[in-house]
Amino acid sequence: MVTLLPAGAVRDRVVDVAGFVVCAALMCADVVRTPDADLTVAAVAAIVAASLPVLLRRRAPAIALVLAMALIFAVLSFAHVYVAVAGPAAICAYTLTAVRGRRAAIAAAATALPLVVVILRIYSPHAYFSWDTAMNLGYVVIPLALGVAAHDRRAYTAALVDRAESAERTREEEALRRVGEERLRIARDVHDVVAHAMVAINVQAGVGAHLLDRDPEQARSTLREIKRVSGASLDDLRSILGLLREEGADAVTAPVGPTQGIAGIEDLREGLGSAGVDLDVDLDPAIGALPAAIDATGYRIVQEALTNVLRHVGPTTARVKVAHHDDTIVIEVENDRGRGPAPNGHAGSGSGLRGMRERAVAVGGSFEAGPRDGGGWRVAASLPVGAP
Repeated sequence: MVTLLPAGAVRDRVVDVAGFVVCAALMCADVVRTPDADLTVAAVAAIVAASLPVLLRRRAPAIALVLAMALIFAVLSFAHVYVAVAGPAAICAYTLTAVRGRRAAIAAAATALPLVVVILRIYSPHAYFSWDTAMNLGYVVIPLALGVAAHDRRAYTAALVDRAESAERTREEEALRRVGEERLRIARDVHDVVAHAMVAINVQAGVGAHLLDRDPEQARSTLREIKRVSGASLDDLRSILGLLREEGADAVTAPVGPTQGIAGIEDLREGLGSAGVDLDVDLDPAIGALPAAIDATGYRIVQEALTNVLRHVGPTTARVKVAHHDDTIVIEVENDRGRGPAPNGHAGSGSGLRGMRERAVAVGGSFEAGPRDGGGWRVAASLPVGAP
């Protein structure tokens, strides 16, 4: 069975073979052009052996460099080549430092430079302190320096790629986090709208059924209030769900109304009154214009607190107080002990309190809830005006 090599491996082998052939050919040419040198069998064998480390340099660069340096003695002894003899060693030195970096370059230089000095002392016909000596030492230093530069460039490129991939992962995680937060916010909005509307409708329907025979006019008023509450809730749901519709020319866009704010708390009085909850609202005139997030959060907290009054207490008296202290909006919702059984007769799952707390914390505020001294329940939230 024939095993196909990857394209990169094939290219590397072709380059290595080409390097081997070029080194051997240059040394043979150097022998031919040297007057006192002959291209004998021993010379060719020494040249071929000295070029073989080029084929080994990728798998064992350190061993290839050691062999290339050692075989220089054989080439100088049998072929008398002085110019091209450094070619294989230079290629192996470059490969070693390109793969292993600065430490390998320092170790190779510490070993090769003294060896080159010994070779020059034995075989060089030139003076010891001459340009020829400096040039031969440069054959050691320059390939090592070029290999270090290639190694550092690859490391820098890999670091850039890793940084870009990390930034991309961070962006994706941030996008997923924002999507999750937006889904949670929309779920809270839907819960607040539906829960308040359904509890109000449930209580008012019970009142209407009770008064249908004894006070038809009051029963009709209750039905009209049910119609108003359900219509307002449908408008709120249409506004919230409109955020989930796809944008585009063919998309059906629902009309999105303005988000309810703290000023809309007054509108809750009539619906709660028809359900038996006497609501007293005290809004601080110093509140003024609030950031949209704080305005909507304050309204939703009050709405959910009053919905819990309807759901768990029944007919009672409730008070809403919204005050401005320094850079904080303080919201308090209190109710007295109920004057009758709660509409559904159970304590609930606690999702309403958890949702109110999440809303307050989401804008940098705080939330607390618990029984009042003397009976009833109290909900309090502090929202910073400077929250985003």
